[in-house]
Amino acid sequence: MVPALRYIRGACGPALGGFPGGFSSAGRPAPGRSWPLCQGGRPASTRSFDVVVIGGGIVGLASARALILRHPALSIGVLEKEKDLAIHQTGHNSGVIHSGIYYKPESLKAKLCVQGAALIYEYCKQKGISYKQCGKLIVAVEQEEIPRLQALYERGRQNGVQGLRLIQQEDIKKKEPYCRGLMAIDCPYTGIVDYRQVALSFAKDFQEAGGFVLTNFEVKDIELAKESPSRSKDGMKYPIVIRNTKGEEVQCQYVVTCAGLYSDRISELSGCNPDPQIVPFRGDYLILKPEKCYLVKGNIYPVPDSRFPFLGVHFTPRMDGSIWLGPNAVLAFKREGYRPFDFSARDIMDVIIKSGLIKLVFQNFSYGVNEMYKACFLSATVKHLQKFIPEITVSDILRGPAGVRAQALDRDGNLIEDFVFDGGVGDIGNRILHVRNAPSPAATSSLAISGMIADEVQQRFKL
Repeated sequence: MVPALRYIRGACGPALGGFPGGFSSAGRPAPGRSWPLCQGGRPASTRSFDVVVIGGGIVGLASARALILRHPALSIGVLEKEKDLAIHQTGHNSGVIHSGIYYKPESLKAKLCVQGAALIYEYCKQKGISYKQCGKLIVAVEQEEIPRLQALYERGRQNGVQGLRLIQQEDIKKKEPYCRGLMAIDCPYTGIVDYRQVALSFAKDFQEAGGFVLTNFEVKDIELAKESPSRSKDGMKYPIVIRNTKGEEVQCQYVVTCAGLYSDRISELSGCNPDPQIVPFRGDYLILKPEKCYLVKGNIYPVPDSRFPFLGVHFTPRMDGSIWLGPNAVLAFKREGYRPFDFSARDIMDVIIKSGLIKLVFQNFSYGVNEMYKACFLSATVKHLQKFIPEITVSDILRGPAGVRAQALDRDGNLIEDFVFDGGVGDIGNRILHVRNAPSPAATSSLAISGMIADEVQQRFKL
């Protein structure tokens, strides 16, 4: 195994279920083409792949791309439940190319972020994808924040982040004329990009190399084909059956899951460990009115407080020239609930019964109440923003878009902060690699993550 990978070994065995008929390699589409799915019932032909990647977000597409570039002779397919790729976490994030300063030294987060940022910049240059290396200031506005800021600076240096420097008030004004602060970390390597554009470029690379993308394929079951008994020496060539909600099927030898907000449920479908559970947190953004965008030049972040689980509200320029303010962090009542009143009874029951949310709430009660208050009242958020840019007023901002973060949570209410990869045992578990937790900065780290996943797939499955 790759030493850096963290595994949660699950009791993963064969699932119940049948397979209606044999396989036919003649049923494959032409390389690089999306597969036109039949409209339900029994498939018109059997779709068979050597490797299937479940999830068409940036991590799934980067992983599929890495696999096919390393193994061009293999048939590799991507399954995505939506009609379009990369529309959830990938399409609803802030677009920041993170430098790697925040994360615990020697953690996967730190290593993959630093590597991933360099790879993303290089990839964008090669593909002609627009980006801006606009930098970031992490600003201390209170005297009590300065020791934390200095400790963060040392952490960034340990992580190998390029170009970091501590700057005083006069230099803050040179970088951000309207920003007040006592001291700041200047992170010139931080940038911005449209990650959905990057993800779609990964998909194009994948298809041009011979890969297949199947959209509108929401996975319902993962099971063994009946014709592949566990005691058979060789079994069938494609022993895993993946069935969608329409009854359509795909067969494969191996599976990699990058299911984001549904990573726990996909793992459970395969008979693997359901923990850690995913708890959805909605982040609401505000938008600075166009006539006020001159107030912000680059990213401006607060000094993080280790007592609380999220970074706090910040200023983020976008590729279209707009400025986003936020996000907050409030519990979403639906896994893809981008509006305050989106609700799913199943999602809420899973959060209450299966996860450690109640313990998390008690541990961070005041923080949670404050986040809910800021979500309801713009003036509360503006008051926080004015600590950095006093000129901002309530009349300068508009409510903007929202994203939902897939936060893995253990049973004790602890946030799982690092990447988690989960294998299993048994006939199905030995053929599946689950990406169980890919938190921010997963988009920044996507190319580095994909290389690690390709290494592990090659080692684990003996490709």
